[in-house]
Amino acid sequence: MSRIPDYSPNLSLKMSQVMHGLGVNEKIVMKRRRSWLLNESILTLIQQLLGHDRNGFFFGSQIEGTTTLGLRSDTDFLESLNNINVIPDLNEWEYCKHNLLMIQDINVSPGYCLLQILQDDAPLPQEVKVNDHSYRDRMGRILLKNTYSYGLGNSELIIRNGPAHSVQDVPGAKDSDLVIAFPCKLRPVQAAHWLNQHREEHWPTNDMIQYCSNTKCFVVGVGKTGSVNEAFEWRISTSFAERCLMFNLNITQIRCYVLMKMILKTFINQRFPDSISSFMCKTVLLHCISCTRSGAWNEKALLTCLSFCLSTLYNCVHQEYCPHFFITQNNLMGGRFTPETKSLILETLRYVIESNGRALLEIECDCLGLCLQSNLNGIEHFVPPIISGQLLRETALHISSDFKDILCEMNHLSHQPTMQKILTIISNYHNDNFTNIDRKAYRLITWYLCSTLGSVLASLNINQHDHFTYNKALEFMALGFNSDVASGKLKLASFFYCDGDIERTEMILNKTEECYDVSIVEPVCECYNFEQAKRRDRFDRNCFESNEECSLFKYIIASCVRFIRCEINCCPLELQHEMFRSTQEDFAYRSEDDEWMDMAVVDSLPYLYFMQYKTYSRLGRQDDKQRALSNIARTIDVEPNLGHRETALNLLGHCMEEENNVENALKCYARSLQIRGRNNSAKVHICKLLNKLINNLL
Repeated sequence: MSRIPDYSPNLSLKMSQVMHGLGVNEKIVMKRRRSWLLNESILTLIQQLLGHDRNGFFFGSQIEGTTTLGLRSDTDFLESLNNINVIPDLNEWEYCKHNLLMIQDINVSPGYCLLQILQDDAPLPQEVKVNDHSYRDRMGRILLKNTYSYGLGNSELIIRNGPAHSVQDVPGAKDSDLVIAFPCKLRPVQAAHWLNQHREEHWPTNDMIQYCSNTKCFVVGVGKTGSVNEAFEWRISTSFAERCLMFNLNITQIRCYVLMKMILKTFINQRFPDSISSFMCKTVLLHCISCTRSGAWNEKALLTCLSFCLSTLYNCVHQEYCPHFFITQNNLMGGRFTPETKSLILETLRYVIESNGRALLEIECDCLGLCLQSNLNGIEHFVPPIISGQLLRETALHISSDFKDILCEMNHLSHQPTMQKILTIISNYHNDNFTNIDRKAYRLITWYLCSTLGSVLASLNINQHDHFTYNKALEFMALGFNSDVASGKLKLASFFYCDGDIERTEMILNKTEECYDVSIVEPVCECYNFEQAKRRDRFDRNCFESNEECSLFKYIIASCVRFIRCEINCCPLELQHEMFRSTQEDFAYRSEDDEWMDMAVVDSLPYLYFMQYKTYSRLGRQDDKQRALSNIARTIDVEPNLGHRETALNLLGHCMEEENNVENALKCYARSLQIRGRNNSAKVHICKLLNKLINNLL
């Protein structure tokens, strides 16, 4: 193989500058990690709040920060079912859990295990076949098949991909891989040969080895390809240990890995899909780092390091041997290639290695080749603001989705159970086991919950003038006032409006309008998946310039406003119809994800203008009322990211009715039905309006 020529330090620096401009730099990598760790904490907390005995974890490129916009990396999400106890021996058996005994013998592939089903009431083998996902082997053991899955819907968008269930081509959402896993008490990283191999080396460090040795692992439902036990084997996953190592890479090592994935995507995956995975590239990188001096991985040596990794990958393919970094007996490339495919892959890798960096100019991913050529000519490229905005909106969407799930859970409860559940959730904020990032996640969720709790209290006692309850409701709504730019404020304004306090309603609405800069603020709704338009440039810029993303919610995020039925007395009459949008026939056209339709939900900006219209009507301020009416209509027409445009049109129709503009009211309701033909209260509004017209004619 040819060596990188003498100009490589200069070319390496140029490539490092290009990678920096594409967002592979310390600042953006840390933003990615903070963002996805926060998302992970939010998801796990919500699972616990809903009473689900499971934990959620993100692994892979997104949370590692080892991706770019052009790589379009999937979101890898692992859901661990805590009511299942996978144990290496019977001494670890636990009462009130589904216990599974790990079996690892000469007939089981390295890095895999069989799972024997044990009795729930005693540490004894299960003797009766349980269901279609279990099997009695020749030794009489009841084994769990790896086809077992949990909690997955029947959506046609879900595709089985090894241990993962891939959700693809969902409008407005990233492709994602969901892995259902069982927590495992085995510590494969404690294997003596692995510890001895790395204990005297510089990398991993002793602290990293200690963490990896003590961290938990999982088993996931996929067998070794070609194994006689392929249908029954479960792969042992060391994802936490791998994440620890990836979090401890320096920026040159991260850039090297990203470049390997770009090369894979450009030169190999298109011709030989499913031959070499990014996980293999990661494993090769870790092996290369562990056998070199840390000082060798610097910006001036990026191409030298890349060449070393590619040469190592070449040797792995040539020998068809790539040992798992932690479970070294597990050969990731065993039986992976046909002779013809292997020969062509080796030829491709040889071409890239021997090109001395020139092959990088052919990479179209992220326009890497063009950016490198431009950089060599003195022109730099810079895209990080886009990445920062994307990360914050994704976090906002996670919160919106999770808050929706909580409200759907509460929507059919009466006032007292609803308030008690929210109070229980809020009181957990002081949990001593919470990390700093857990507290941030909890704070973001409880802000929204406080608004709901205050509104439920107010709805229960509205017009009764119970000063204690009234003040308590205001206290909670004040805590949620700055949950984002508008939704918390609009909940408070709705309460004042329904309570007849028009002056304070106007004051809150004016404050909300003052905070809502339409050139910066992004509307956020995750009630359902819809294709979202490009974000505002100033939104992205604000995200990039901030190092504390959570603080931005109250300035540049506007969630949709949600009222559950317990809040009905704090919800304007015109919006209450949305809680009862579904006829008996409509229910047949709803999925399990459509429970939000039993709430009143509206985007913040059109609701702000609607509330202004109603408030100015009561105050008799005609000019302000007409301005608000024009703002509703304009927002519906020009704001691309409204999740509930049909609801905004229904509210505009009500305004048109108040203006005695029957023709335009009917047009609004008709437009609303064009957007959502089923489960839309516009049908009721049209019927009521026609009834009025007919009665007037009579």
